[in-house]
Amino acid sequence: MREKQGLSLGVTRRTFLAGVGGAVALSVAGGVAKAASSEEAPQLAALVKDGKLPALKDRLPENPLVVTPHEKIGTYGGTLRRGIRGSSDHNGILRMVGNQGLVRWNIEFTEVLPNLAEKWEINADASEFTFYLRKGTKWSDGHPFTADDVVFAVEDVVKNKELYGSTPAQVSIGGKAVDVAKVDDYTVKFKFAAPNALYLENLATPLGQHPTLFAKHYCSKFLPKYNTSIEAEAKAAGAASWTEFFRSKCGDIEIPSRWSNVDKPTLDPWVVKEPYSGGATRVVMTRNPYFWQVDTEGNQLPYVDEINFGISQDVESLMLNVISGKIDIQERHISTLANKPTLSANAKKGDYRLMTLVPSAAQQCQIYLNITHKDPAMRTMFADKSFRQALSLGLNRQEIIDIVYFGQSEGYQTGPRPTHPWYHEKLARQLTEYDQDKANAMLDKAGYDKKNDNGIRLRPDGQPIFFAIDVIPTLYPDLVDTLELVKAQWAQIGVDIKVNTIERALYYTRGDDNAHDAAVWPGPGGLDPMLDPRDFFAFHPQGSRYAIPWAQWYTSNGQKGQEPPESQKKRFKLFDEARSTADLQKRGEKMKEIFDIAADEFETIGVCLAVGGFGIIRNNLRNVPETEPDSWTWPNPGPALPQQFFFTS
Repeated sequence: MREKQGLSLGVTRRTFLAGVGGAVALSVAGGVAKAASSEEAPQLAALVKDGKLPALKDRLPENPLVVTPHEKIGTYGGTLRRGIRGSSDHNGILRMVGNQGLVRWNIEFTEVLPNLAEKWEINADASEFTFYLRKGTKWSDGHPFTADDVVFAVEDVVKNKELYGSTPAQVSIGGKAVDVAKVDDYTVKFKFAAPNALYLENLATPLGQHPTLFAKHYCSKFLPKYNTSIEAEAKAAGAASWTEFFRSKCGDIEIPSRWSNVDKPTLDPWVVKEPYSGGATRVVMTRNPYFWQVDTEGNQLPYVDEINFGISQDVESLMLNVISGKIDIQERHISTLANKPTLSANAKKGDYRLMTLVPSAAQQCQIYLNITHKDPAMRTMFADKSFRQALSLGLNRQEIIDIVYFGQSEGYQTGPRPTHPWYHEKLARQLTEYDQDKANAMLDKAGYDKKNDNGIRLRPDGQPIFFAIDVIPTLYPDLVDTLELVKAQWAQIGVDIKVNTIERALYYTRGDDNAHDAAVWPGPGGLDPMLDPRDFFAFHPQGSRYAIPWAQWYTSNGQKGQEPPESQKKRFKLFDEARSTADLQKRGEKMKEIFDIAADEFETIGVCLAVGGFGIIRNNLRNVPETEPDSWTWPNPGPALPQQFFFTS
């Protein structure tokens, strides 16, 4: 069984998920309040009365998704306030609003549920998935959502080589893209070249949203296939190319422009009213009159009229807004242990309560030395396993845990969390002891036995060992504090580093260009090792920061990046085999082989087991679960269905 920290995190999602249909619901707690006086928001009812909007029955699908509110039936009204950071915090919006895929996670992060697809069928070897869409569902502009949209999104957009250099991993298997075909207006079939037993689970994550992201009637206007004059139109609009123009109009899963076009039709509970654009101080979203979900009494969701994402330039400003009662729900950017005493002490003043976040991550601070560094001398040094092992032994993890994390963790490398059924002792615990003498001896033996006058070891070419570790201070301030201690500890064994604090966009650019020496990030895969295995092999072309060119090679089927060593290729093959079987035991056996190899190769350096987080909820905001998973693959708070949050008077 999984860890239990406020909610059960079982392993049932790792079984082969058969298709199910019908109404789905969150667990019910507490009594049921009096229902809203009508089946739609008063503002929408007024528009219907004035003839400016179709009647509710003509806006909802034949079989809307029925959501049982977390506590009770809500009432309409209010503006929900939430904070985002700067110009590159688009995923802060996605996590709150953009959770509208064909399927979704339940709140426990244990099961895939129907969403825009009301049911599905899977063939015997999990290579074909047939999805039955909710008949009568409409985009936010009132245009029908049909199988044509899903086929268009995958076949014309995602598989377009000019828009995507390689087909996203979520819609491919073994390097081959899925084929999506229309069966009828509300049925689509996905055919993979090989078994893809994890597809439903991947489809429930943020990166699985492509099939429902692009409305054909709108986005086709920006593709050459459907508009022969698009290049001229793009140029007239000031875009460098039609692809840039398409992105500005239709966005993508993880880019700011997804939230910058007020005209783009969506399937979200709220639509953009004030866009996420340069110089904006806030992003405002207003209810979607065609949203396709209702509560158990037939009231159309969402309850809340608008969401106001206030843009703060620093965490301090965001914290002040929270403490002064200007934020209704927030965990992103404030969930650091250093903030918890302040937020606890000011709960009465800010009129909020704390929520608990259960981490799905394995590692609080994973250190990625760039084994594929462009500089030959740096590449040789980082590729030396004994060098990496010595650095691990040179870390006083307990000191870091005590100072930065208030003693609330334990030394850890990577891999599934200790209570996960696939926990791997060697992968998790090896070389976590603090042993300066052994670290020094290993560095001497590796050829770094000479030092300069400052006590810094010299490489064979006579240059001092020095490298920068990239970190995003606005996103993970605790990692900056951790690296400052790492810097002092490694200096004691003759290794000099720079804590390179940079803005998020530059962090990604440096990684994409393979221009970084090293980088840090919280290491995923603690509760979802198959959904995000980036630290077990070079899986993620942005996230596997110890060898991004290897990940590019893997995801492009050898067309891009750099060819990796055999140990990586073997893990690629094992993972493809693991995600091609519905047999949980066989998956586990394949993953254990991957963990065995990853432990032997020791490509990344971990500091400590990921620490549980927290957030705040204003006391008058209800239907919010006070314990949630904390994960990118369960993009909190989205799977808790913010559309059923509501305000009390």
